[in-house]
Amino acid sequence: MQFPDAGDEGFEAVDPADAGIDPDAVRDAVEFHLTHGTRPEQVAYDFSNQEPWDDSEGELGYTLGPMPDRRGGPAGLVLKEGRLVAEWGDTRRVDHSFSVAKSFLSIVAGVAWDRGLFELDERVADHPSHADDDGFASEQNAPITWRHLLEQTSEWEGTLFDRPDSIDRNRGVGKTGGPAKGEHRDLEAPGTHWEYNDVRINRLALSLLRLWAKPLPCVLAHEVLDPAGATRTWEWHGYHNSDVAVEGRTMRSVSGGGHWGGGVWGSARDLARAGHLLLNDGRWGDDRLLSEEWVERATDPCEVNPNYGFLLWLNTNRTLWPSAPASAYAMLGHGQNVVWVDPEHDLVVVLRWLALSEDREGRDDLPNQDRFVRRLLAGV
Repeated sequence: MQFPDAGDEGFEAVDPADAGIDPDAVRDAVEFHLTHGTRPEQVAYDFSNQEPWDDSEGELGYTLGPMPDRRGGPAGLVLKEGRLVAEWGDTRRVDHSFSVAKSFLSIVAGVAWDRGLFELDERVADHPSHADDDGFASEQNAPITWRHLLEQTSEWEGTLFDRPDSIDRNRGVGKTGGPAKGEHRDLEAPGTHWEYNDVRINRLALSLLRLWAKPLPCVLAHEVLDPAGATRTWEWHGYHNSDVAVEGRTMRSVSGGGHWGGGVWGSARDLARAGHLLLNDGRWGDDRLLSEEWVERATDPCEVNPNYGFLLWLNTNRTLWPSAPASAYAMLGHGQNVVWVDPEHDLVVVLRWLALSEDREGRDDLPNQDRFVRRLLAGV
């Protein structure tokens, strides 16, 4: 296994055949992505058709954080055992990654857990860092643990940075059937119901900020991405109203996606480093940046959603990517921004701006990801 040297030029490019992959299969997969890029009606090039502009009530239809001026087109790369076997599009472009940010929260949480800063089944309300935080004081929120927040099973109730949790209740990500978004749903006990909810993710980000007592972008840079050789071109934004007091200092809490602006913006090459770190169970060369135990726990299926771990999407029972091994998993973001990790084949794949499906209505659940994977793995 190799580890790219620091910086954009640190990747060793090799012919796919020299890495044991059929070049024709690689070309087929790349051509598929280049001809199936995210369509403007899915994500406009200026992001103008994203959800903050489409609120039916007309009350919450504005962004809270910054957005890039424009997005890029299809781009990506494939690492085999740490060597670059394919690259297409502009992999150096700093672009929005949407909910890939959630997986970076998992990494930041993992570094904290490795240091003994919290226990997974400890109630967040009981942690000393939350002594002055009443966000977990209610009867609904008091039982919530760090595990619940990381698995998206917290059922946290409240308003954070002008967004009530109810705005994302019944959000359809990763679900089939059930109430439509916006319809009333009674809350369940924490740990018993899985829901993709950005308000609750932002609540986790705030809790991690209080835990670390330093801005999470600084933690990610100093503890993970700098040692892994990433550039300093990536950014992690919060909202204009997400400044909070932590131990007497004002700090900005970041967002766990681009749902209302903010989030992680970075290049495909820097995202690949995060994927390669996970592929190697938290090790980067001779350095251990995350414990192997954390990566194992983060990729264990959640009890109430077998396709989800600690803010990572899993392929349990091969339901998300039927063409891939059950051990594969991914960091996923809107617009089909993907960091796909395949431990069985020592592969990391970064995809930027892949169309959701060939169905113009996007009714199928992520089929184009599997179509790409099927083409690539045909040559392994």
